Amino acid sequence: MNGLTGSGKRFDEVAIGDRFESAVTITETHLVLGAGLIGDFNPHHVNAEYAKGTRFGTPILHGMMTSAIMGAAVGMYFHGTAIAYLEHRVRFTAPVRAGDTLTARWRITALEPKPKHGGGIVTLSGRASIQDGSEVAEADAKILVGGR
Repeated sequence: MNGLTGSGKRFDEVAIGDRFESAVTITETHLVLGAGLIGDFNPHHVNAEYAKGTRFGTPILHGMMTSAIMGAAVGMYFHGTAIAYLEHRVRFTAPVRAGDTLTARWRITALEPKPKHGGGIVTLSGRASIQDGSEVAEADAKILVGGR
C-alpha cells in the first residue's frame, strides 16, 4: 500500500473508456459565493437588473465556477487516491444559471503508468450539460493517481 486512503479509484482500478458523472443544482448561493471566492463581481454574475439587459437575461454562473464543479467530479472519483491534479482546460459553450442542474460527465481517454510515483497519470475528456441536455462546457484533464 502507498499510504493513500479514501473511497476513490486507484490507477490500477481504471481503464480507458471508463465513465463517471456528478450533478449539482446551481443556486443563487453558487453565484454569490463564486463572486466572493474569486473576487469577480462583474454585474453579469451579481446584478439581476443589469443582467436583464444582457444577452443572457439573468445572472449567470462564473465560468470558473462551472470549471471548478467539473473538476470536483474528478476529485471525488479519485477521492483519497489522487496525488496531484496536473491539468484542467475548459471551453465554455453556454451559460449556467441559478436553477440549472449542472451535470459533469467524464471519460478516461489515456493511462500512463508512473511507477516512480506509485501509480500513474489518468487523462480525461469531459462535458458538462444542464437539465435540458444543452452542453455548457467541454474539458480535458490530467490527474496523477496512486495505485496499490
